[in-house]
Amino acid sequence: MDGEPGDNATLLPAKVGDRLREARMAHGMALSEIAARTRVPLRHLEAIETSDYSGLPSPTYAVGFVRAYARAVGADEVALARALRAETASSFAERPVYERYDPQDPVREPSSALVWIGGIVAALLVIGVGIWYGTDWFRGGSDAPPEPQPTASASAAPSAATTPTPAGGQVTLTATEPVWLRIYDATGTRLFEKEMAAGERYDVPADANGPMINVGRPESLQVSVNGSNVAPLGPAGRAVKDVPISAAALLARATAAAPPSPAANPSPTPRPAATATPPSRPAPALPPAFANNVAEP
Repeated sequence: MDGEPGDNATLLPAKVGDRLREARMAHGMALSEIAARTRVPLRHLEAIETSDYSGLPSPTYAVGFVRAYARAVGADEVALARALRAETASSFAERPVYERYDPQDPVREPSSALVWIGGIVAALLVIGVGIWYGTDWFRGGSDAPPEPQPTASASAAPSAATTPTPAGGQVTLTATEPVWLRIYDATGTRLFEKEMAAGERYDVPADANGPMINVGRPESLQVSVNGSNVAPLGPAGRAVKDVPISAAALLARATAAAPPSPAANPSPTPRPAATATPPSRPAPALPPAFANNVAEP
């Protein structure tokens, strides 16, 4: 059993949460790993590290959580428990509130009234679709003239333009080896945090608000969009942080990294062949007799 807080509790250089966090970081461990080892809810471990004990059930639970945390990081659990009692002497008020010790948050279930309303709306939608396609009540009856059919002599209509693929899609992260990562949205809300085992995968919610990632070894993750692999999130051996991993951001990043296609060289215009000029022929020489006659007056 722990002793009562003594004079040594006031000589601690830092708060209990600071000492535990420093011990965890010295071992290179993530807070999610501590939660997995101790079976203490992650939200309670975060509260202990920030010295915010208002959300903990009672002083007894707080001391138990701190002792488990200390054992996981090799710290002095007795001294830390004593320091916690001195630190939280005025923080807790006696209250008959009991909280079940679960490693995970309880799943919220919808109320029965909401379930009934959803079922009624779904049934009405099914009935409306059946009436629309199974009858002609809303389409003017069977007396309407049939629509003209295209004749065989009519020219074929051009094919419809291809609908562009939307920018959204399913982003999947698959660990090729053990790797720790954290996924959070644009507001800083944590969506996923743990050390993934080799072969484990995580599907990023398609409706997440600007999801980003913090990972120490991006080369240990295989990233795919709609089943197609994309480039790694960063160079091997270099940690990355605040890297967008929405489908739109990954597709835009892949497009920007693709090398431009070389432009086709235009064929040179053929030049007309030069017309050969026939050499000039010398005038025929006159016979000697005729030449003498011409030269004399």
